[in-house]
Formats: sequence, C-alpha cells, structure tokens
Amino acid sequence: MNPYTISTASRPWWKTTQAALGVLALVALLGALSFALGFLVMIAAMVAVWVLPPWRWFARLGATFGAFVLLTVGAGLGGQLDSSGAEKTDAKTRDERSASAKVASSPTASTPPKTADYTGKPLDEAEKLARSAGYTTGHHDAAEEKRAIIVRSLWTVCFQKINTAAKTIDFAAVNTAEPCPEKDGGPLPWPKMPDVVGATYNTAVEDLKQAGIDHDRVTLDDVYLDIDAPTAEEAAKDGDEWRVCFQSPVKGTTVTSTTTVHLDLGKWTDADLAQRCPSAKDTTYKIPANDPASDPDPDSDPDHDGHNSTTGGGGSTGGGSVGTVHPGSFCSSPGAAGVTGAGTPMVCGPGSDGRNRWHSA
Repeated sequence: MNPYTISTASRPWWKTTQAALGVLALVALLGALSFALGFLVMIAAMVAVWVLPPWRWFARLGATFGAFVLLTVGAGLGGQLDSSGAEKTDAKTRDERSASAKVASSPTASTPPKTADYTGKPLDEAEKLARSAGYTTGHHDAAEEKRAIIVRSLWTVCFQKINTAAKTIDFAAVNTAEPCPEKDGGPLPWPKMPDVVGATYNTAVEDLKQAGIDHDRVTLDDVYLDIDAPTAEEAAKDGDEWRVCFQSPVKGTTVTSTTTVHLDLGKWTDADLAQRCPSAKDTTYKIPANDPASDPDPDSDPDHDGHNSTTGGGGSTGGGSVGTVHPGSFCSSPGAAGVTGAGTPMVCGPGSDGRNRWHSA
C-alpha cells in the first residue's frame, strides 16, 4: 500500500503529493538564501503536509520532521546559521582598534575624555544617563546619617566620584527636599529660624527668605478672636499693616524639611486706637464691642430700640454729625457721621452682627 495515497479520487493539483513535495523542496532552497524566509516556508510546508495531500498520518509525521532537516541543511549550505552579528561585531572591533591606534598616536591621546556633570539631577535620571554613556553606577547618602536609598527618584545628586579607567561613577545624593552638605558625608546645613516678632509681614518674609526658609512652608493665623486669618496673598497686599505678634518655632531653631513655620499676625493702621499685639493670641477682640460679654442688654440699650443716644457715647440722633465716637460702638442712625479721638472719620452702619456700629468712613 502506498503510504502517500489514501484515495485515488481526482484531487486539485495543489492538493497532490507532487505539490506537497515541491513545498518541502522550497524549504531547503529558501533556507539557503535566508534563514528567516526558509523558516516561514517550513511552517507553511508543515501545514500543507497535514492538510492538503491524501497521506497517511505517519507519512505526514515524517514529512514534518523532514521539513526541519531540509531547513537545517539548506541554511547550513547557505551559511545562514553563522551569527550574522559576529562578522559585524568583528568588523566593528577592528574599526575601534584602528581608531584607538590612531588616537594613541595623537599628541592629545593622554587627555582623558570629559565626563558629564550629573549633580543637581534626580538620582534615577543621573544613573540612567551615566549607564547610557557606558559607565557602571553606584550611589550612597551624601549626609552623615548614612541612610539607605530606596526610591531613587526622590533623591538628588550632590556629588559624583568618577573613575575613568574603570568606567565607574559613584553618586552621593540627598532627599530632594534637603540641602546638600558642604562635603560628601557632612551634616545637612538646615537653616535656623530668625526672630521676626514685631516685624511687618513684608520684612518677616524677606528675613525668612534670607535664612533659606521657603515661603511655601509658612502658615498664617490671626491673633484676635474677631479677625479672620489672612491668606498669603492678602497679607502680602497689606504687608506693612500686618505685624508678626508670635512665631513658631522660636529663634535659632533648626528648620528641617518637616518643620512648619507659623506666623501669628495682627493688623492695624495709623487710624486704629490699639496699635500693639495682645499678650496672647486668641484671647482678645480687636474691637472690644465685638466681645459677646460686652454687648448691652437689648431691653436697656437705647441704641437698640431706636431711641436717641448721647453723642459722647457714640450714638446719633438720626443723621448728621454727632462729634466724637468710639470705633465699633453701637449707633442708632445709619448714615450718621462722627470722628474718633484721633480725628478719623467714622460712619454709622450695619456691623457683622447686623446691628449698627461705628466704622471707618
């Protein structure tokens, strides 16, 4: 029995035994020209012998093994099994040796190549660039603490030690939020907190900047119970009117990357009667009349029930000028005008609590 024939029924030419053998022959031929092309044809031949011709299973198995053999033989005869990169590598090596010989004969051959400066870069980026330049890299903590470096992207290069002969670079780095020491292995030069109590906000900000303290690490608060804490933008806008009453930390304290600087501010102008900081923060009202304990009894307050009040007590008689008044005290006639003892114009109008009070005109 012919193992390559199952049925003698008429079949298309491309499903005949001759077509399958032709594809197997192509494996050897194309493998000699190109191993990659021959490999692709071998895969096609393996599929063909199992699908197209009417062969027995053992004949198909033998043809499959034969496809491997034909590819190997063809590639070997065509030299395709030799490492294509070997000749290129050898040629490159010969070119490099030739170039090295030319450099050695040059008068400037003794000058070592200049290595890039990676200081100031993130440690992971510096190591990547150095390795791409052909160097082997290492790293350690630049501070005296000798800390382990875990996440290299969070460290910044302060120093680098290069061995051009061995093609190695050792990086000394610190945490990104830390200042570099003066030398590798030295203490971190953290800034010291200056004394800014009594200074205007603008002056305090400049003193902190000169000390090396970032303004973004400063938080602001007010010292009065009835005054809201300003934002940095608001304080900067009226920087000569806001004064530093209290500070934290105290003068001379080391300010590290985890230290938060607190400035407690009071605000006054030349028109304010009180122009000094209170003895403690959050204990007093800038306007004494805002103290709930000082509010008069509505039933006995002549200003509250709409009756006339004395001009000396800061009230009004339904408009016009009433003479000397006290800022923040109650008044009964909206729109009435008055002046403080310092001569500052005042006007009667609704306060924050909805009741009429004297405030700056």
